[in-house]
Amino acid sequence: MSQPEAWVRVIPLGGVGEIGMNMTLLETAQDLLVIDAGLMFPEEEMLGIDLVLPEVTYLLQQRDKVRGILLTHGHEDHTGCLPYLLPQLPVPVYGTRLALGLVREKLREFDLDATADLRPIQAKERLCLGRLPVEFIRVAHSIPDGIAVAVQTPPGWVVHSGDFKLDRMPVDGADTDLETFAALGERGVLLLLSDSTNAVRDGFTPSESGIGQTFEQLFRAAPRRIIVACFASNIHRIQQVLDVAARLGKKVAINGKSMAANTRIAAELEYLRIPPATVVRLDELKRLPPQAGLILTTGSQGEPLSAVARMAVGEHKQIEIEPGDMVIFSARVIPGNEKSIARMINQLLKRGAQVITEENTPGVHASGHPSREELKLLLGATRPRYFTPIHGEYRHLHAHRELARQMGVPDDRVFLLEDGDVLEVTAAEGRVVDKVPAGRVLVDGKGVGDVGDTILRDRQHLAQDGMLVVVIGFDKTGAVVAGPDLISRGFALLPEDHALFEEARRLILTVLEGCSVEEKTEWTLIKQRIHAVLRRFLQKTVDRRPMILPVIIEV
Repeated sequence: MSQPEAWVRVIPLGGVGEIGMNMTLLETAQDLLVIDAGLMFPEEEMLGIDLVLPEVTYLLQQRDKVRGILLTHGHEDHTGCLPYLLPQLPVPVYGTRLALGLVREKLREFDLDATADLRPIQAKERLCLGRLPVEFIRVAHSIPDGIAVAVQTPPGWVVHSGDFKLDRMPVDGADTDLETFAALGERGVLLLLSDSTNAVRDGFTPSESGIGQTFEQLFRAAPRRIIVACFASNIHRIQQVLDVAARLGKKVAINGKSMAANTRIAAELEYLRIPPATVVRLDELKRLPPQAGLILTTGSQGEPLSAVARMAVGEHKQIEIEPGDMVIFSARVIPGNEKSIARMINQLLKRGAQVITEENTPGVHASGHPSREELKLLLGATRPRYFTPIHGEYRHLHAHRELARQMGVPDDRVFLLEDGDVLEVTAAEGRVVDKVPAGRVLVDGKGVGDVGDTILRDRQHLAQDGMLVVVIGFDKTGAVVAGPDLISRGFALLPEDHALFEEARRLILTVLEGCSVEEKTEWTLIKQRIHAVLRRFLQKTVDRRPMILPVIIEV
């Protein structure tokens, strides 16, 4: 084992092998930095779950060493955990002005905005957190003011790329500062942690500014009203919608709580320039000719309660899709949302809308992440001794690992980590030395962590096969004086006197008759026997496996 002053440990607590929930710990003997604190939105099988957070048990155990949380940018998959983490870990949060502006809005919902210690930083700024000098490097992404983080640890520089791309024509003129990365490479980068989201894509990621040209072509050709759905945090995309609409004399109504909030915050902080007399209220837009109006909204992922989804099924209070309307989905499809998006598009087409997606109109969306040639340039600029791919699904991490090998990083210096792995790096070697608690913490309403795998399995069981409740009343002697009554939900639409239920009642009574008086006082035993006989009966007769809940009442 190396000497305490000579090592640095990297511990991912979220975001390895999946999209979202990004959180990485950078730990030395005396100090610990948290890079990003994100959340993940639930997958389709997570029934009833609102949000997914990273497990932070180890981080809280090391609270005395934590010098701060560093945010690379303002997306929720990098910041969304903060309202749940800061009450347990009230440490300074460092981020750019836009990132902190969005975070403050979210913290206000939790009544934490007045107490949170939010400290603005900017690219090229240098700080010393504990004993760790930190530098921030400008990167281009799909949201303004993104940064990478470089930390000078005892054994050498550790560079975390954040989410980035090399955009040769950025909307705001702020491209990724590859020169500073190269300067770090000259000084010597011990370890590079680099965004892998597009590691399977060849070439370069298209420039964000090209989307404006596509918008102009589409907006000019639209015969009626235009509806643009995109991520509320994609300020560059919103800017281009507003600019093109202003040039063409169209009025824009902003729809959706998060879209309105993000637009307001970005404009107040001067990251968004709203052309004069362009933005109007939704009710004002209704009084204009259809061809003069544009609605900018959320809902690009088919979320059931989103504005576009409600428009698609005719349930939006103010907006009704009419034949000839053009609906543009200017966003990538997040894995897992394909079915809901396809269902929404089908409904829009049935209503006569013209639907524009990346699939049928290339150039309507540009990723905010680097493709293979950009990843090569970053590897070439930093020339790291050790390398760890981060951000993305496992296939992306695997592809990035192979790319690093092609760029000359030796096999034994490339580490594909899992959440909770403890990668210890010294000047002489790097290796995984331990594993700490890591995983998913599920948020359901106001409950955080009280829904686990068992509850999820129960919910999936109920969703797939329904439920059958058996109610029986016993007197003090153990005689049946009520029931058995069968109540089904989500199992079968059958009358109470159906032959299936009558046979089930007969079987239950047979089980009870076979029990001694002493056994009838052991309600747990009775419930187990009823459950077992009904499970076998239903599986044999109807090939279904509902959740069976025996309920015993003493009358």
